[in-house]
Amino acid sequence: MVAYDVFLADCPARTTLDLVADTWSVIAVVALGRGPARYSDLRERIGGISKKMLTQTLHKLEANGLVERRVLRTAPPGTEYRLTDLGRTLLEPVQALSRWAEEHTEALLDAQDRFEAGPEAATAAGLAPGQGPGTAATS
Repeated sequence: MVAYDVFLADCPARTTLDLVADTWSVIAVVALGRGPARYSDLRERIGGISKKMLTQTLHKLEANGLVERRVLRTAPPGTEYRLTDLGRTLLEPVQALSRWAEEHTEALLDAQDRFEAGPEAATAAGLAPGQGPGTAATS
């Protein structure tokens, strides 16, 4: 087995990180973690994704062995997607990342607002520059 090091500029694991850390990839994997789904069901489930982006995301995940595509012999014809064994190994980490995002979005939005307001706003709020609610000032 080859040892990869994401800190090396030419490490192929960086391409892997790019694939699995993409917003739409994360959301698609989490959606497919609930079980196989038709293309149309995924479009409904994943708010804000265009047909083109969903198609590209599923194709990319399929090309990398994370998703399996199956053509359904139904009228009208349909397509079903499911996670492969390899894709299922990614499910737990991306679900954890999704939960973290949902649980910490408010704190991130607050930090963005403070940053955009500048150091004067922090001082007016009684905070040291760079300090936010729940952080201690350092001397």
